[in-house]
Amino acid sequence: MAYRFWLVFVLGVLLACSGCSGSTHRKGYTRVTKSSRVQKKAEIGYTFTGDASYYGKGFDGKKTASGEIFDRDDFTCAHRTLPFGTKLKVTRIKTGASVIVRVNDRGPYAKKRVLDLSEAAGKKLGLDKAGHAQVKAVVVE
Repeated sequence: MAYRFWLVFVLGVLLACSGCSGSTHRKGYTRVTKSSRVQKKAEIGYTFTGDASYYGKGFDGKKTASGEIFDRDDFTCAHRTLPFGTKLKVTRIKTGASVIVRVNDRGPYAKKRVLDLSEAAGKKLGLDKAGHAQVKAVVVE
């Protein structure tokens, strides 16, 4: 009789604990681990084109995805996947104006955009008047 009690008890504990060991992966949730924070360097010369916009006032002083504080007067940008610290030469296709920016945030969240530039970088490319524009970006460092 005691044998059955312990068998039922152990099986009950195992069953109860199995619910705790499930995956924490949910839509829109990424589990941050030490290994996921280590990013490879982007390949110098990697080039992409697309629509870019800029962001500034509402985000100034807030923490970016990299952990640093956003400063709209710095030459930085948000990119969905490039490693933080990657430097890009961003050229506005229509005018030829260019700027060097550093990736320090994630985004843009508008699906058709490839970059969100800081306000300073956006102004240097003339986006303060246009809002957004086609750009070519090249990894330089």
